[in-house]
Amino acid sequence: MIQSKFTLAETQVYFLSQYQQYGFKDKSSLVRVALDRLQHDLELQQLHRSAALYAELYEEEPELRELTESAIAGWPV
Repeated sequence: MIQSKFTLAETQVYFLSQYQQYGFKDKSSLVRVALDRLQHDLELQQLHRSAALYAELYEEEPELRELTESAIAGWPV
């Protein structure tokens, strides 16, 4: 694995020192899980924003609604 150097606040260092209480084998595994969760959350937020923008566009553009409705015409119900 690649190593990186970070500057942390004192409270964050204390939290990391408690890694065993949270079931992690070391500080690095705690940080990796935290970063994975943050990445997932940020990607999910971006997906929600994108969906909201598409929904807004869909509501504002009658031609887009017509196109969508024509594309699903004849599909099984």
